[in-house]
Amino acid sequence: MPNGKLKSLEVRKAERKMTSFAKYNNIPTSPRKMRLVADMVRGMECFKALGVLHFSNKEAAARVELLLKSAIANWEAKNGRKAEAGDLKISAIVVDEGATIKRLRPAPQGRAYRVRKRSNHVTLTVDTINKESK
Repeated sequence: MPNGKLKSLEVRKAERKMTSFAKYNNIPTSPRKMRLVADMVRGMECFKALGVLHFSNKEAAARVELLLKSAIANWEAKNGRKAEAGDLKISAIVVDEGATIKRLRPAPQGRAYRVRKRSNHVTLTVDTINKESK
């Protein structure tokens, strides 16, 4: 490998070590409801976001809280040290639409209404906060 390519590879490897992610598939909640919760915590410091999610009234917040705890644990396992308050932030949280289960509900006069039971996939990425930029 040329010397320049090797250096860029080392830089990318070091950047990847600072980030960690967790993914939760097939959550039986509509993506629209989940995006409301994701927008609440996007870009926040991790331990502050855990507090916001814990005291939120939304049902989807409990699932995102579980996912955030998993991402923090993944970061700790990758770096070999405990995460402290002020170390980590949520760098990205993406909510994608999952499979939709279609059902029929009886309606008046022999008709039937379609019921769509939606699901979603959430990917949460945790990154270190740069101390130099502050």
